[in-house]
This record gives sequence, C-alpha cells and structure tokens, in this order.
Amino acid sequence: MDYDVIVVGARVAGATTAMLLARRGLRVLVVDRVAFPSDTISSHQIQVPGVARLRRWGLLEAVRAAGTPPTRRLRFDAGEVVLDGSFPPFEGTDALYSPRRILLDAVLVDAARSAGAEVRENFRVEELVWSEGRVVGVRGRERLGASVALRARIVVGADGKNSFVASAVGARTYRQRPVRAFACYTYFSGLPVTAGEVYRRRGRLVAVFPTNDDLTMVYLSEPLSGFEVFRRDIEKHYLAALDGCGDLGGRARDARREERLRTTPDQPNRFRRPYGSGWALVGDAGVVMDSVSAQGITNALRDADLLAEALSAELDGVPSLAAYHRRRDRAVRPMYDHTVGLAEHSPGIAERLLYTAVADRPAEVTRFLGVFSGALPPDSYLNPATMLRVFGGVRRTRGARRRRARAA
Repeated sequence: MDYDVIVVGARVAGATTAMLLARRGLRVLVVDRVAFPSDTISSHQIQVPGVARLRRWGLLEAVRAAGTPPTRRLRFDAGEVVLDGSFPPFEGTDALYSPRRILLDAVLVDAARSAGAEVRENFRVEELVWSEGRVVGVRGRERLGASVALRARIVVGADGKNSFVASAVGARTYRQRPVRAFACYTYFSGLPVTAGEVYRRRGRLVAVFPTNDDLTMVYLSEPLSGFEVFRRDIEKHYLAALDGCGDLGGRARDARREERLRTTPDQPNRFRRPYGSGWALVGDAGVVMDSVSAQGITNALRDADLLAEALSAELDGVPSLAAYHRRRDRAVRPMYDHTVGLAEHSPGIAERLLYTAVADRPAEVTRFLGVFSGALPPDSYLNPATMLRVFGGVRRTRGARRRRARAA
C-alpha cells in the first residue's frame, strides 16, 4: 500500500484527522480539490469544547496570533427578555472563537503537514479504487496532470455534506429531516462588539460575532419558506431583518459592509453510516445539520478526534469503527435534535417562559449559555426537570419577597 490512510477533503474534519493520524506515526495522504488558503460557506464559531481541543493539540495560539478575538460573553436577546452572561468553563477554556475559514482551514492544513502528513492541493478525486468489494484507494488528478491511482488501507471521506466518497460507497442515510432554513451573512468594519450577540425572534435568528481583521460577522437564519422572496432583493431583506433586532439595523447601516452577502439554502439535516469495508466518513460527510446552532466546526473537530483514535486501533487489528459510529451518534444526537427545532424559528411558550425565569439568575444564564456553546448537552438542561426546578425557584423567590414586604 502507498499509505495507511488517504483522507479526501482537507478542511476542518479532513486536515484534523490527517494531523492526528500522522502524529500517531501513520502514513497519511490528504487531498483537496482547492488550494489553501481558501474560503467556504461557514457558521464560523468554534464553540468552547472545540476551542479546548485546539488548545490541547497546540493549535489555539495560531488562531489567536492571526488576530481572532475571543468571545467570553453573550447577550441573548429574545425580544421580551435579554439574557446576558458568560460561558461555563470546559476543560480550562471559557471562550469561543469565530475565525474566517480562509484562516482556520490553512492553520489546520499546515498542522497536518507539520505532523508528517502529505498534502496534495488542487487534486480532484474521480473515483474510488476497489478490490474484492473493499475500498483500497482513490483515482484522481492534479490540475492539468495525468490520472493516478493511489492505494491505502483506509480511505476517509472528509469531503463535506455533498460527499463524493459517501455517494460512491452508498453510505446509508438515517435520521434525515427536511431542510428548515436558509442562511445569509457578511462582514462589517466599524461595527465593534464587546460580546457576542444573538437575537431570537419568531421567524428569524441573528448572530453577531467578532472575527479577524477587526471585522464583525453578522449572520441571519430564516425559514426556508421565505427564501424565494428573500433572494429577489437580498440586501433589502437582510437589512430589514436586522432592523427587527433592537438597534442592530442602525448600527449595520452606520458601519461599512466589506464583502458580498453570502446566502445558502443548502442546509440538509442527516446522519450517514460512517464506515464500511475500507472506508470511513468524518465531519459533514457523516453528520450534517442546519447552521443555526453554529456547531459544524466543533462537531468536525470532535469527530476527527474520535475517528483518529478508532482508525489507529483498527489498523492495529482491533475492530473499532463500529464503536466510533456509536460514540459519534451518542455525542451529536442531542444537539442535532435541538438544532432541527431551532431551525423551525417558532419558539414556543415554554421556551419563552424559560427565558423570563432565568433572566435574573446568573447561574442559570450560565447553564443556558452552556447549551448554546456545546459545553452542556441540550437534553441535560432543556428538559422537564430543569423547568420544574427553575420555575419552582422563581415561585420561592417571589414568595420570599412577598413575605419580606408584608413583614416590613
């Protein structure tokens, strides 16, 4: 074999998988059809657990050194009530970062190279190579180059939601949900923020976070049903949505938009079986969800970590990919279900009552923001037991206030 592992796709999931495998001493090739640095549609956020992984791998400093500011506080504006607080620490980390992908992906590709992985850019995979029902490599070509066959013990598809590898192996899809929302974002200069901002409204969610080069990224998500009207005049409808978020519309108009508005309705929600004979999937190739919860980068980092551990054992003769499948699904399912619900953009009365109940309770706000940042699984907080505890605490507090008032 030419390699132990060939990774198809060198963005977050692929470059990280290649780096971790190379650090374990495996012969790794990672290929991508583009050259880096290269931009792509993204939700930007590396949530707190993802930042903890970058820190553990020695890569966080490179993200910071490129001028990516940390976000340690979040102002969550639900219209009737505002939750303002900090994220709970996770493995010694208490901030999220929102780097441009033109920066983050290049950092990870460089890290894969430094670890000893071979990186081939501008390389397009045209087909998988099979032998006796098993994937044993890829066939492809560099730009203007001749077609070559490259062999490996395992081929990893890290090539995104429209994965060629997943399609070629016929990876089974399950837990699929309809596309619920479209996304639109751009970057502004002259729109400084001291904390992250999220505006939750019926019919939309808007997120505002600082990114590289003193720019601020402003993201909008709305129901897919309105996409055809939105696309007829994207700028008009985008700014109108910001106008419904406190003073954000005015601040955006006073700032300078530095790039075009990026808009996409291509936001599938699905799981794929992530392994088979000679192949595995990681990142969006394996599980993809709506960008409204901004979990994609963090999921990719976690799943690359899980897959690298499993592949290392698998190549040593210890069957481990079925366990990777179970661990991945167990880790991502609660946030997946939460995200699909968020993408409906129809907050119910229980959700609105929760915001009101926790607004003046800093410890509860921190726990709520732990769900937002991925530090707490959604089902560990957004459940009936929490509702009973929170509302019970509100009643006890109000009762104590009434008793003090009567005593006075």
